[in-house]
Amino acid sequence: MNTFLRNSFILLAAGALAVSCADYNETYDFTAQPDPSFVEPYKDLNPVKSYINRDTYPNMTLGALLKVADFNKQELAHAATVTNFDNVTFGTTLMSGSIVNAKGVMNFLDMSDLLAHVQEIGYEVYGSPLFANANQADDWLSTLTAPIEIPVDFVEGKSVNFNDEPIGAYSGTSESGTATIAKYDDQNTLRIPGRAKVRIIEGFEVDPLARYTITFYAKADRDASFYIYFSGKKVDGSGSDGKWNVKAGKWQKIVVEAQSDPEESAGYLRIENGPSPVLYIQKVEVGYYPDNHRPQTEQEMNDTINYAINTWCDKLMDINQGRINMFDLIDEPLDNKAEMENGMYDLKHSTEKIFWQDVLGSENYAPVVSRVAADAFANHEGNSSELKFFISETGLENQKAFESLKYWIGIWDSKGAKIDGINAKLNLVYSEDAEKQAATVALLDNLLTNLASTGKLIRLSNFDIKYQNAEGTAVTADKITADQRQKLADFYGYVIKSYMNKIPHDKQAGMCKGNLADTTDPVGLWSVNTKKDWVRTATYKAFCDALSGQ
Repeated sequence: MNTFLRNSFILLAAGALAVSCADYNETYDFTAQPDPSFVEPYKDLNPVKSYINRDTYPNMTLGALLKVADFNKQELAHAATVTNFDNVTFGTTLMSGSIVNAKGVMNFLDMSDLLAHVQEIGYEVYGSPLFANANQADDWLSTLTAPIEIPVDFVEGKSVNFNDEPIGAYSGTSESGTATIAKYDDQNTLRIPGRAKVRIIEGFEVDPLARYTITFYAKADRDASFYIYFSGKKVDGSGSDGKWNVKAGKWQKIVVEAQSDPEESAGYLRIENGPSPVLYIQKVEVGYYPDNHRPQTEQEMNDTINYAINTWCDKLMDINQGRINMFDLIDEPLDNKAEMENGMYDLKHSTEKIFWQDVLGSENYAPVVSRVAADAFANHEGNSSELKFFISETGLENQKAFESLKYWIGIWDSKGAKIDGINAKLNLVYSEDAEKQAATVALLDNLLTNLASTGKLIRLSNFDIKYQNAEGTAVTADKITADQRQKLADFYGYVIKSYMNKIPHDKQAGMCKGNLADTTDPVGLWSVNTKKDWVRTATYKAFCDALSGQ
């Protein structure tokens, strides 16, 4: 235990504080240790969540964002969370991208541990997004939706018999050195001198997905070695540095298996001869197996994606066993750079990765995934009457973004999707520039009014406020003054009170703090001193005051 906390506990034991450590951090039958630090002037404040009037605000909750590893350590961040907040959420660390590998193996060990602990202490978890465009199991989806292998036949391609060529200059491409058609062993052959680079066959197109077989016969009067390149790609032989070797005095059949460089469309095989003997070439043939894959049909792709959706939801809800009953169903679906003909923003789409909506169809996206997820929840000990699904989105202070999300939710609702609420991710900055700050307040007020108009449950997340001076420069946690910290705290209080006043009480799904303690920015309810102790800030008091209606 560090010195600061040890001294705090000594003071507690001596009766210096009127309230015991356990009173601050007791949850259910569990006592969180170590308890967050208390120092003047905020030592006498109670846990933040205790200031909510549950009679007036029955649905109001406070959430905290943590990494799974930090929660499972059951150290300071864990204690601060269960002491002061009603629930915890784990962001991307419980999304499929962190759980499912390329082969579809799902690692729920961390989730299983935290849910066992949550159940033991009577705590609550707000579920990570079930479906999104980022932090998804992209490798698994790529594996599932890969082209299907099909049988193909070998195709005979171009061939060259140098007996059909007249003796003299070589009509093909010599990139360096001078190759000729010469009489050798009573036949016309392609003669390649030392250090020459010669294409022994060319003039055909290549498919980078096809597998080519090139055969030719080579002979030299002395042992020879050379490099081979096929359509822009080096093909290694069994000799040193990938060279191909020919023993002296005997015609030797060379078989080259290769694919072309993806950027090359011209077909050729080039020999780069070594510094020593002349190499003689005869009877070159090219054949290939065409690409033995075909894309999945539209129906196959739809079946594949539905399999992925059902498998992911079933395995997740099997581990969950009804313990998490509030989830972000879909995370950040809007593309604010893609405007449809009706003026609304389109959903995100991709030609490089598998996006659920690209296969299911934009209008069917939420109806399909909500049905599958809700069924899986019910099938694994979940109480369907308690299940709530949210659509989470950022940038909703932008009027068009809000209207676009409302538009899509309306379509999904009409098609039977289960969408209970909106999780609005905040992007707030307090500015010492009065004009900028007034604009921020106006945007916030308008956002809350808009959200209230939807009739959905409303949750605010990413509730961190950064601080800028009048010139627009960020004020860091190590530089912020007491006066600046108080201004920041007052704005935190304003946001909380605005939410509690503007969102109908029965539609409040709570607020979620992004960072509990300061980062480089002064965003925390706690600052972190040089001994790494957490020290309550003016923001802590602002939370308490705002929640209590002061």
